[in-house]
Amino acid sequence: MIKIDNLTFGYFDSEIFRNLSFEINEGEIFTILGPNGSGKTTLLKCVERLLSPKGGNIVVSGKDLRDYSLKELGRTISSVPQIHKISFPYTVFDMVLMGRNPYLDFFSLPSEKDVKIAVKALEEVGILHLKDMPYTDISGGELRLTLIARVLAQNTGIVVLDEPTAFLDFKNEFLVLNKVRELRDKKNLTVLMTMHDPNQALRFSNRVLLIKKREVVALGKPGEVLTPDNLRKLYDIEAELLQIAGNTFIYPKGN
Repeated sequence: MIKIDNLTFGYFDSEIFRNLSFEINEGEIFTILGPNGSGKTTLLKCVERLLSPKGGNIVVSGKDLRDYSLKELGRTISSVPQIHKISFPYTVFDMVLMGRNPYLDFFSLPSEKDVKIAVKALEEVGILHLKDMPYTDISGGELRLTLIARVLAQNTGIVVLDEPTAFLDFKNEFLVLNKVRELRDKKNLTVLMTMHDPNQALRFSNRVLLIKKREVVALGKPGEVLTPDNLRKLYDIEAELLQIAGNTFIYPKGN
């Protein structure tokens, strides 16, 4: 679904990553894990064409990313940013309806079909009861679900999530990630996301890419790459794997 080929990006003389290559399969949850400053968000912005790499190519569904028109791109890739600045108290419904913009002509208004799609998206993430609430008055977890509903209304095959659990409490972290996985299963979405928590990556990913300042530490299935040795290389800490009730958990070693 997405092919990254020898991608290189940097700001001025500072190189973020170099000759990065990997592929993301259709229908999988692909997670990028790494420390702060490793280029996770920058890589997502290249995939969204918000940034232009210095070298290499990104191919989406067999087509060079640079050859997509803006409208085509909006019908192919949707995203939920790590930080979303709230500038105006739109209703939750209006925020979700904005996901239909790539399907509208210039100066045209949403049709009855667009409205029905937005309502269905709200139903699918379980927040239809919030549709008339000001977007500025809902909780962090509800805000994330609103943005995911907007992604569903946008109806793309690829969804990009930049740290979808950032700033959420323990309950809402799992609420959002469970919903992402549920929607992936239901709609065969291809999900590309970044994370900070190895335990969440272990539980919710099909494959994980570990990156650390211009280099790939490992790429593969979560249980194969999230090892104490790789986590030492990634974060410069000693970690252990703990088995509890048949589940694996990662935790840092104490002194």
